[in-house]
Amino acid sequence: QAPLVESGGGLVQAGGSLRLSCAASGRIFSSYAMGWFRQAPGKEREFVAAIVWRGGDTYYAEFVKGRFTISRDNTKNTVYLQMNGLKFEDTAVYYCAADALYQRGTYANSQNYDYWGQGTQVTVSA
Repeated sequence: QAPLVESGGGLVQAGGSLRLSCAASGRIFSSYAMGWFRQAPGKEREFVAAIVWRGGDTYYAEFVKGRFTISRDNTKNTVYLQMNGLKFEDTAVYYCAADALYQRGTYANSQNYDYWGQGTQVTVSA
């Protein structure tokens, strides 16, 4: 029943790269914001990156700036998260989410998102 499906997770060594994909079951409308969140054991779910569909503006958590890039493919209704320079502390389950009624400045709040994927595990070893 998941409207969003993530893929691309796996086990990598520190310094390596992964490319996560999030495929929407249907059309992503211009009012949407699409985000990536992650959750490690014993920690709260935290914001990673987001892209506003209408204009393509991107936003990042401070701890991934310069390493991660969020992008989109409008034709495929797909969002990507390119992760470079992975660190051990990046280990988490990564979730794709969609905010169907995005309001300016709300991209980092998980409670504002309406749809979630099942998550994909990213494990980074030393």
